[in-house]
Amino acid sequence: MLFAFFILSVSAMAEIQDMYTINVSESKFAGQFMVNQSGYTLYYFSDDAQGKGGSTCYEDCAKTWIPFYTETVSVPDSLRSVDFATITRTDGSKQITFRGWPLYLYSGDTGAGDTYGSGKKGQWHVADPSSIGQLF
Repeated sequence: MLFAFFILSVSAMAEIQDMYTINVSESKFAGQFMVNQSGYTLYYFSDDAQGKGGSTCYEDCAKTWIPFYTETVSVPDSLRSVDFATITRTDGSKQITFRGWPLYLYSGDTGAGDTYGSGKKGQWHVADPSSIGQLF
């Protein structure tokens, strides 16, 4: 009986997790970081002008660092939806920002929870909701 309850609880938690387009994950190496609805890590680029709502990552850069966009932002209670916005990039595509920082996915991450882009060229960082942009 207890086992059946546990299975139902895990299923319910998975359904709740799936309803968010942005969530928070954690690893012992990267700490806390935001992920998309599939669990892939979201990053920000220190060359982007925080608060200006603009991206400086285009062409080859945007092939490696894919601008993150979702039509509807839904977040758990640990995040505030007012911290997210949508910008229109100079190429006409849309991108989600967090506190003014454009968010990206890294093409080198092959699975949910991968953080292979963290620290690349000293300019790419996992999007930690508690400290994003505070490195500068």
